[in-house]
Amino acid sequence: MRGVFLDTLTMKLEELDTAALENALDQWDFFETTSPEQTAERIANVDVVITNKVVLDRQLIESAPNLKLICVCATGTNNIDLDAAAEKNIPVKNVTGYTGASLAQHTLALILALATRWHQYHADVRNGSWAASPVFCRLDYPVIELAGKKLGIIGYGDLGQKVAQLGQALGMDVLVAESFSGAQKAGRVPLGQLLAESDVVSLHCPLTPATDQMVDAAFLAAMKPTAFLINTARGGLVDEKALLAALRSGDIAGAALDVLSVEPPPADHPLLADDIPNLIITPHNAWISRESRQRLLDGVVDNITQQFSI
Repeated sequence: MRGVFLDTLTMKLEELDTAALENALDQWDFFETTSPEQTAERIANVDVVITNKVVLDRQLIESAPNLKLICVCATGTNNIDLDAAAEKNIPVKNVTGYTGASLAQHTLALILALATRWHQYHADVRNGSWAASPVFCRLDYPVIELAGKKLGIIGYGDLGQKVAQLGQALGMDVLVAESFSGAQKAGRVPLGQLLAESDVVSLHCPLTPATDQMVDAAFLAAMKPTAFLINTARGGLVDEKALLAALRSGDIAGAALDVLSVEPPPADHPLLADDIPNLIITPHNAWISRESRQRLLDGVVDNITQQFSI
């Protein structure tokens, strides 16, 4: 059997143990990236396709006569035409639960950066401002203590729970928003209450029709003006123009994002402006620890071996 991995650059395979993957099938083709124009040719004669972000639409799926399994090297399957795959009896398998520790620590790092402003103080050290100071320390940027503050979690699956645990370790009180499914769960609070009371609001919910651009002008206006917004979930959860306006007007104190609505963003993306000092953006790398990527790869291998009972 033959397989193809269409976008290995998203995994940096040279850092991982790939022996189990290589042994899972008789033959593999590995490509760092695959453009839409290249996809049809590369999947034409394979039994298994692994893709992280490469799109497999109906036309592509129907053009691959030997295709028996699509493995998404991620949790989300929105880049696959699931209906077309089902009609051809081609299983589509993803991997869940691999990002927990990596994403949780990255979320905590973003919270700590906004609270301590260490990145701005570090810049002052590097640019000579500290050396030129008439006193021994710098007090240019306000620092807050997280102990005793309230951490609001929206989306309380495995990731949200891990972030809550880290917040509690810092002495924060945790509020959890009611489920979007409408299910009543003990200890949760209405979203409006969470926004009004939280000092940090952290997003860990999936992107669905119910959550698409949920962080809009009204959402941000309901937050405390001293509060921070953290998004390590999906860029589409946030109305980015509304967030830009809220940051510039001081409606909220700051935001830290690991995801944007378009990735990578265009050079003229509004949130890349250089006059938003209370915004931190990292390039969708909350999940990229070596350990997390190894768990993800192992999950892909498990999906292949289970499918073919190897």
